[in-house]
Amino acid sequence: MRATLKQIMAEYGAIAVGIYLVIFSLVLASAWLAMRLGWTPTGVAGNAGVFTAAYLFTKVTQPLRIGATVVLTPIVGRLWNRATARNRLPAEGNQ
Repeated sequence: MRATLKQIMAEYGAIAVGIYLVIFSLVLASAWLAMRLGWTPTGVAGNAGVFTAAYLFTKVTQPLRIGATVVLTPIVGRLWNRATARNRLPAEGNQ
């Protein structure tokens, strides 16, 4: 898996990092919200406890998030290249 992740990072760079961070944020926010809806802590310490539990859950899911990043990055990269190719101006010599 590491060789594949390194290849993905080398080929797609910022796109791969962006996808990973989006997945991380979605998992963290979803875990936090699920815990908030199921358990109502009181005070500042209670809120910190929910966030800490959500963060630990997110860390446990790291292998799944990396796998999702490896799978989704080439797809998003192709879509990004198609979308940006339409917006590029033709080279002066090709007119």
